[in-house]
This record gives sequence, structure tokens and C-alpha cells, in this order.
Amino acid sequence: MLKLKIVSPEKVEFTGEVDSVKVPGMMGNFEILTDHAPIISSLQKGTVEFDGKQLEVRGGFVAVQKNEVSICVEVNEEV
Repeated sequence: MLKLKIVSPEKVEFTGEVDSVKVPGMMGNFEILTDHAPIISSLQKGTVEFDGKQLEVRGGFVAVQKNEVSICVEVNEEV
């Protein structure tokens, strides 16, 4: 299990435990699973996917360390 926290400038978008997270990295999409190597990566416009949920983002950053995933994003607002 991963501890996931997704924050935007407006609010905490999600916090909880998930099995995996897919993020839109600058070099392409990648998936984070339990025991993933530590990493910090910038994110491009795309979709963050976790536990059957999707969050459209304009960009941001992801950091992974010791099964804790922190994502700071700018969320696409619904018009």
C-alpha cells in the first residue's frame, strides 16, 4: 500500500491509501507501486489516476519516498 496525498493551491484534493498511482511525467506517463525507488519528478498536463479515480492536472510535481507519494498539482477547473 502507498500513502497518497494530492494537494493543489486551493485545497487537499485527496489523502489516503492506494495500491498504485499513474502520473503524467515530463518524459511520459509512469506508474508508482509499493516499494518504488525514491524519486522526484515534474509533471505535465495530463491525468493522475489512482484507485479508479482520475484527476485532470495542468502540471506539478511528484515525490516518492518510503511508500509515501506526495503530489502537488495545478488542477484543471471545470467551466
